Amino acid sequence: MEIVAADIGGTHARFAIAEVENGRVVKLGEPVTMKTADHASLQTAYQAFEAGLGRPLPRALGIAVASPVANDVIRLTNNPWIIRKSLITERLNADQWVVVNDFGAVGHAVAQVPDSDFIHLCGPDTPLPSEGITTICGPGTGLGVAQLLRNRDRYQVLETEGGHMDFAPLDGIEDALLKRLRKTFTRVSAERVVAGPGIVAIYETLAEMEGRSVPSRDDRTIWTEAIDGTDSIALAALDRFCLALGAVAGDLALAQGAKAVVIAGGLGFRIKDRLVRSGFDQRFVAKGRFQTMMAAMPVKLITHPQPGLFGAAAAFAQEHTQ
Repeated sequence: MEIVAADIGGTHARFAIAEVENGRVVKLGEPVTMKTADHASLQTAYQAFEAGLGRPLPRALGIAVASPVANDVIRLTNNPWIIRKSLITERLNADQWVVVNDFGAVGHAVAQVPDSDFIHLCGPDTPLPSEGITTICGPGTGLGVAQLLRNRDRYQVLETEGGHMDFAPLDGIEDALLKRLRKTFTRVSAERVVAGPGIVAIYETLAEMEGRSVPSRDDRTIWTEAIDGTDSIALAALDRFCLALGAVAGDLALAQGAKAVVIAGGLGFRIKDRLVRSGFDQRFVAKGRFQTMMAAMPVKLITHPQPGLFGAAAAFAQEHTQ
């Protein structure tokens, strides 16, 4: 069965034709990326995708949206588009459709992409388990968290708000980081540290502890300097970020009763080489009496180039073609 897969974010909208069968994605076609600012609505972007394709679109659609999707009216955070689920059939000519949160789509992608679309980070280098829970977390603008529950050849994706659990400092540097963040946020959640914008507070905390005066920088600049290695404090902040991510990922795995963990998101992919060398693994397993159990848990990073599109197609396949 041929369907349209769509991944709608604040800045970009991505579309592709996918083939699905028996609850799974058989093929994902070449993606088309558009800037949301160039289109008045999802409908006009959808029509532009159809015009570029040069043929009528399939009347089936899987959409991943960077927003909560429980209500009929979906308002995106960083662009003015409004999606009304009750009008999808009329506006997009889709007889069958499914709408999932963008991180829920990542969960579906983790469930269906082949083993070759993962790289090993730590723990035993074994495939993801075919039964039980896999914890998925992805640092980006925020910290996305989901559960993948497998039962032999069936699975279920559970979206969560685990990124909003309390941040737990583990040493003096993180105590100082928490103190700094509390000046701005009454309650400091994990995603205030383990998400893209969190690198700013880490950077400024390290600079202050060293008595160094540094200019105000946004998170994109610090990330670039850290990954390029052009600023020593930015590089140290990146290492600290990786340590905190390891601790948070381990906490999530304990809370969810996981047998494995997958790190997702574009930011996770950008720092994959640093994760392996940063002490991420030591923080992940450092859970006191459960250290042996944590050390036996495979931790991987998903490398599929379009997990949102793939996951949107997979969510449709699971709901409509099993």
